[in-house]
Amino acid sequence: MAAAALSSTVSRLFKSTSSSRPLSIISPKTLSFSPPTISRRLPGAVRFSTAPRISAAISVGDKLPDATLSYFDSSDELQTISISDLTSGKKAVIFAVPGAFTPTCSQKHLPGFVGKAGEIKAKGVDAVACVSVNDAFVMKAWKENLGIRDEVLMLSDGNGVFTRGIGVELDLSDKPVGLGVRSRRYAMLVEDGIVKVLNLEEGGAFNVSSAEDLLKAL
Repeated sequence: MAAAALSSTVSRLFKSTSSSRPLSIISPKTLSFSPPTISRRLPGAVRFSTAPRISAAISVGDKLPDATLSYFDSSDELQTISISDLTSGKKAVIFAVPGAFTPTCSQKHLPGFVGKAGEIKAKGVDAVACVSVNDAFVMKAWKENLGIRDEVLMLSDGNGVFTRGIGVELDLSDKPVGLGVRSRRYAMLVEDGIVKVLNLEEGGAFNVSSAEDLLKAL
């Protein structure tokens, strides 16, 4: 009797299982996981301009920042002079070129001031100085190459301190000749450290900064 009862119970269990819905086994391949979406507020688009800056920090009426420049004197000794010493209580013409030995600077800009230095000084100017972001040895070699004596003081702003100080850097790093960061071309009249006339070119152009242009303003 007990055996018959057990057999009956097992039989009922099997019938129940077979009549119920079969189990569904899910393959791992059918599982799909989506990474959580992280919403982030990004700042506005950053734009980089490749156009050269043509604004300058210095303008007429400003006082020149002080800086120390170097040069070789007539005895071939390396000397230094500050902008303050060059301009305090004096009238000085300062002009800058993008680079020594470059065509426009060597053929027109510097020779023009050498040739007109006498006329400029006759107008009461105490010193005429050429500034370039070149080392003092290059400026000395350039001076000798052009046969310049004491008409123009050839000043090296080798580290570009003065050039950056007045905001006239000219980035020529993209040029194949490897000029790097130089100075924009300009000519200025400075009286007792104050800029009275400023003829500033866009980049290395040569339109308004010649010796003749400056003479007209004296």
